[in-house]
Amino acid sequence: MKVIDTRNAPSAIGPYSQAYISSNLLFTSGQLPIDMSTNEIPEGIVAQAHASCKNVQAIVEAAGSSMDKVIKTTCYLADIADFTAFNEVYGEYFISKPARSCFAVKDLPKGALCEIECVAECKK
Repeated sequence: MKVIDTRNAPSAIGPYSQAYISSNLLFTSGQLPIDMSTNEIPEGIVAQAHASCKNVQAIVEAAGSSMDKVIKTTCYLADIADFTAFNEVYGEYFISKPARSCFAVKDLPKGALCEIECVAECKK
């Protein structure tokens, strides 16, 4: 196994890693919508969805893969009413339409409105 750690995505805020590669698969931890240029969570679901997607993309690329190699995502929303707006942004990044689960949860860390994790194919 290989740990993936990039400065282009938020550092882990607990006892976990940004991602791991095992065999030819990348498994990311959930990515909060932290804007890496400000180190803050932006306002609103659209800005937060962009930030979470960019953080996933940074990790996927640090692992030597690409967004079109994402196989599966799990998306967490603080409010299911944000589903449509989230989907519009999500579709800009995950154009290969990976398998996905998306559901509302009671709360997300740091008061975030969304969080995304994924599994992607990597080179051996």
